[in-house]
Amino acid sequence: MLATRFLLLFALLPICLSQTLRGGVLIDCGADVGLTIRGLEWLPDSGYISAGSSKIVAAEGLTETLHTVRSFPLQNNVFKKFCYEVPVDRTRKYLVRTTYYYGGVNGNANPPVFDQIVDGTLWSVVNTTEDYMRQEASYYEGIFMPTGKNLSVCVAGNTYTDSDPFISALEVVLLWDQLYNSTDFRSNALSLVARHSFGYDGPVFGYPDDQFNRYWEPFGADAFPLSNPQELAVSGIWNLPPPKVFHTRLSKSLVEPLTLPWPPGPLPGGVNYYIALYFADDHASDSNNSRAMDITINGVPYYSNLIRTPVGLVVFSNQWPLAGFTNLTLTPAPGSTAGPLINAGEVYQVLPAGAKTLPRDVIAMIDLRTRFHNPPADWRGDPCLPSRYTWTGVTCSYGPRIRVVSLNLTSMGLSGSISPSISRLTALSTILLGNNSLSGTIPNLSSLKGLQILHLQDNRLGGTIPPSLGDLQTLRELFLQNNNLTGRVPINLAGKQGLNLR
Repeated sequence: MLATRFLLLFALLPICLSQTLRGGVLIDCGADVGLTIRGLEWLPDSGYISAGSSKIVAAEGLTETLHTVRSFPLQNNVFKKFCYEVPVDRTRKYLVRTTYYYGGVNGNANPPVFDQIVDGTLWSVVNTTEDYMRQEASYYEGIFMPTGKNLSVCVAGNTYTDSDPFISALEVVLLWDQLYNSTDFRSNALSLVARHSFGYDGPVFGYPDDQFNRYWEPFGADAFPLSNPQELAVSGIWNLPPPKVFHTRLSKSLVEPLTLPWPPGPLPGGVNYYIALYFADDHASDSNNSRAMDITINGVPYYSNLIRTPVGLVVFSNQWPLAGFTNLTLTPAPGSTAGPLINAGEVYQVLPAGAKTLPRDVIAMIDLRTRFHNPPADWRGDPCLPSRYTWTGVTCSYGPRIRVVSLNLTSMGLSGSISPSISRLTALSTILLGNNSLSGTIPNLSSLKGLQILHLQDNRLGGTIPPSLGDLQTLRELFLQNNNLTGRVPINLAGKQGLNLR
C-alpha cells in the first residue's frame, strides 16, 4: 500500500477551509473549543468521536490546528480502529485530508506507524517518522464515496508499532460531480500521490486559490520556468483546477523535448494510477498543429498530437500502470513550431474500494452500540471491514454477502440493555454477553434461525424468559443463570436432547 506522504513546513501549512465550502467540515482533533482563524471556523472533535484522549503538543512555531492531537490507546498493540463519523450525502464524493504532527505526545522518540481506513476501504499506512525528524507535519489526501449517511474516517493499530495512533486534523470536503468523474467511486477510491503547480516556487497553496482546498505544491522552479500570468476561466476544464496553476509553467523555448522526473520518488508497481495533466497556452496558434506536442510516460505514449489552446485543457488516464521512478516527456509534434510546456499535474493511486457489510447488519450494530453503555471503542465504521481486521468481539463471514456471524462481549464491562435490533443480525450463530451488567429484558430472537449459542448469564436481566426462545431449533447452548428472570425455559428447549442449559 502506498503511503501518500507529503511534507509541509509549518510556516507554509494552509490553515483555512472556508465556511462557504458547501458540505465541508474542518475538525481540529483533540481541541475542546472551536477556532476561528482568519475568519474561518475549525470545529472541536467531540461531536464526531467518543474514543481517545486529547493531548497538547508542546512545540513552538506550530499552526493553531497542530497544538492538539487526539491519541488512542491500543493496549498491547491489538488491531483496533478509532473512527470519526462525519455526516455526508452518500450519493456524492468527498475529498478527505488527514494531518499529523506527533510532538512526542505518546512518550516515545519516534511517532507510531499505523493504518488509516475510510468506511471499509484500507486507505494507507501512516508513517510520519521522516517528516517528524525534519520537524515537519504530514498530510494525506484521498477521494472517497461514502457507503452510508456517515463517512467513517478511522486510524487503526497494526503490527508495525506498539505506540498509540494519533491525529491532528481531519477535513472532509464535498466535491462537485465534475471533478474526477471518470472514476467509478462505487468500486474505486483515489489516494493522492502528487499534485504540483509546475514552474511555481512559492508556498503550498489551497483555498481560496482552490475552491475545494486541494493542496498544490511547487515543482521545478529552477528547471525551465516561464511566467504566464493569464487568468483563465476554468469552468470548462475538467476537475476545475485553480486559475493560479496557469500563472506559471515549465517550458522550453526551443522546439525540443522537455523531460521531467515526475512524480517525485519511486512508485510501487502492481497497481494503477489516475493521471491528470493541465495545459494552457497564452499564444494563439498559427495553425492547427503549430503548438502540438506528444506526451510519453517512461517512453510509453500517453497522448499524441495534443494541441494547446489559450482556454486551457486537461488530459487524463483512469488506470495507468506505473512502477519505480517515472519520467514525463513532452515532445513537439512533427511540424510544431513551438516548444513544449506544462502547467500542472495530479497523480492518484487507484484503490479498490472496500466491500460493505449487509446494510441491515450495519444498522443493527449501530443500534446495539447506542443501547450498550461502554461499548467497544472500535465499534464504529463498518463492523466487518477491512477484512484483515477483527474488531472487538465481532466475527464476520466474507463472500458476496458480508454478514456478522458472532458477537463475543463476555466480561467487557457493558451496561445498558440489549437492543431488539439484535434480531436483525439474522446470520448470527453465537451471542456471548455473559458476565456484564446488562439490564432490561431479553428481546425476541426468533428471527435468528441459525443461532447455536446464547450466553446471557451473570447480568441483571429481568422480566420473563421469552417463549420465543423455543423457536430456536438450532440452539445447543443456553446460559441464563444469575439474572433476575422469571418464568420457565420453553418446554421444547428444556427437553431438547443435547442442549447445554444453565
